[in-house]
Amino acid sequence: MFLFITSREKSIIELIIKTAGKHTALTLATFLNVSVRTVHRDLKAVESILEKFDLKLIRTQDEGLMIEGKNEQIFRLIQELMKIKTTDQSPQERKLILLILLLEEGDSFKLQTLAKDLEVSITTLTAYLDELTEWLTTFDVFLHRKRGVGVEVQATEANKRKALANYFLVHFNEELIECLFLVENQQHTNENILHYFYPDYLAEVDRIVHQAINQHHSKLADSDYIGLIVHICIMIQRTKKQMYLEGDGGQTEELASELFLMKDICREIERVFSLSFTEKDIHFLAVRLRAAKFQTTRDVYYDSVVVGQIIKNMIAHVSVQLNTDLTGDFSLYQGLLAHMEPAIFRLKQKMELFNPLTEEIKKKYPVLFMAVRNSIDQELPDLVFPDDEVAYLVLHFGSTLVLKEEVMEIQALIVCPTGIGTSKMLASRIRKEIPEINSVVIKSVKEIKEAALEGYDVVISTVRLPFLNVDYILVNPLLTEEDIQSVQNFLQKNIQKLTKDKDYRSFQYKNKTVSTEKPSFEETMKQIKDVHGSIESILQNLRMYRFSDAVSHDQVISHVVKAAEKERLITNASCVIDQLKERENKGGLGIPQTSMALFHCREHHVKELIFQVSHLEQPCTVKGMDGTNMQARNLLLMLAPEELSEAQQEILSLISTSLIEDHEAMMVFSSSNEEIIRKRLEDTFHEYLRNNLIKE
Repeated sequence: MFLFITSREKSIIELIIKTAGKHTALTLATFLNVSVRTVHRDLKAVESILEKFDLKLIRTQDEGLMIEGKNEQIFRLIQELMKIKTTDQSPQERKLILLILLLEEGDSFKLQTLAKDLEVSITTLTAYLDELTEWLTTFDVFLHRKRGVGVEVQATEANKRKALANYFLVHFNEELIECLFLVENQQHTNENILHYFYPDYLAEVDRIVHQAINQHHSKLADSDYIGLIVHICIMIQRTKKQMYLEGDGGQTEELASELFLMKDICREIERVFSLSFTEKDIHFLAVRLRAAKFQTTRDVYYDSVVVGQIIKNMIAHVSVQLNTDLTGDFSLYQGLLAHMEPAIFRLKQKMELFNPLTEEIKKKYPVLFMAVRNSIDQELPDLVFPDDEVAYLVLHFGSTLVLKEEVMEIQALIVCPTGIGTSKMLASRIRKEIPEINSVVIKSVKEIKEAALEGYDVVISTVRLPFLNVDYILVNPLLTEEDIQSVQNFLQKNIQKLTKDKDYRSFQYKNKTVSTEKPSFEETMKQIKDVHGSIESILQNLRMYRFSDAVSHDQVISHVVKAAEKERLITNASCVIDQLKERENKGGLGIPQTSMALFHCREHHVKELIFQVSHLEQPCTVKGMDGTNMQARNLLLMLAPEELSEAQQEILSLISTSLIEDHEAMMVFSSSNEEIIRKRLEDTFHEYLRNNLIKE
């Protein structure tokens, strides 16, 4: 019997046979120095191998693993394991090598040559080609098999790059994160990473991108950072092979900031690698960057009017379905806003997003998944959200729902590369399931290198952290029962160390009836002061301007900003005007299906929150948020200092989403009547105060 088996799968079978029920997935992971997820993935392959011997893999009540079947069959399996030569190339790796050959080595291939290169039979090769053919069509990459010729590849260069990058990111994401960590620490061999990437290229690109992103004060989720590195390395290696993108650069208006950053990165890469990129190359990467999920909500525009209103409606709709009021949770609103804008861009660009947790999320949170799906379908009926996108949104709602029951005691650091939603969900689950944990801090893989890890009692990671000189616990992002037990075991074993020089209240593992902590009096007073000051600034600085002559929006904005400078609300009108123009270049500001446009920015020369309205007798042309030109009669100006408290951000979001809350709101803010606009703002603020501050 021919067995295709990796050395790790062989080790798992041998360990289970020797211990008969004593090993769990967690203990196997610890023994083999891999994640529990990796073991679970290998166990599926092990089950398939055992079936060939009429054997079954069963689990005991204690989650122990045993092989069930006749003794002679187990003996036969042992004999077979002794004879076979293991390979560490899984079918997924062989398909990767095949894909690299097909996309890198030419346009046509003979089957015999491919089979020889992969060291597989023609039958196995045909099966691999069948799978790849179906998968590649989603990227408009087509494999044609012709008698006497073999396999022909038909695709544009752009689609080849997309397909290759996607295969790496979907099937080898964890391996990429680990390899990048090793390369950073100069601990990787000179062999190509995943049969493709040159280690020195990967290291240089990582250095350049990390430096550029820091200089631009941006911050990507680890998964998107890895994606950008992969796309850039593919571009370098294919450009060196003279495989160029066809055509000119695409539209640039809504990619202004991304193009600016990518040009910086590409200039440095051109210098280091002695090659030249085209405008098409830079645009291709800028689109990838535009579709990325930001790691922090600080990078998100707080005044995204249309998307902001959609999210408010979504939260309200989910709240109704679950009979739980989530409408006052600004953290949930910010998190969804951070995810939704790039998500909509991805869907419009027909870019796939892979979520490794989708099936687990659907299984663990089916009701919440359906509620979020219903709200998306209701609010965005023209966009088809795949399950992977919905699952990320579910994580945001899930983190809020779990946080309602949080109880805390000890300080933990979480390292999670998948993005805001997954990180927040994991943090919330840890707080709920492990009441001893008092404080949870989330950091990316990049940040932990610079963090003072001594300040944390426990480090919990969803990926391996090679060469980190501190103990850490490897867990599933959705925190399984095994993971919870693993963390609790760690706390129990280190209780003396954890409680040293600390004053902890008593607790019980099983009894979670611990009083929920409330904000301190000082924190409450600060929040009230922030909210009061924000509302007072908006109402005191409200102005209405009227322009009877034909004017451009640039003239209007310049006039209003200079007037604010005279009132000493800002200290440098020119800088603020430049910042407003830069914001306008990033995307349209006209609110679709209204006569309004919202001009806004955060700038350190702005001293107070400002909201002002200019009414034009003769409309001017502005670019709408949907990308089309529109006629605007009412130009709204919203200015804020660069640094904002959460209360100030919440007040500004409240204003921006209230602009199109209903038909009456749109009429009020388009009315040019200062008295009724002021009354509308006062009513909005009063409702906010009643719901958030004046309550039991």
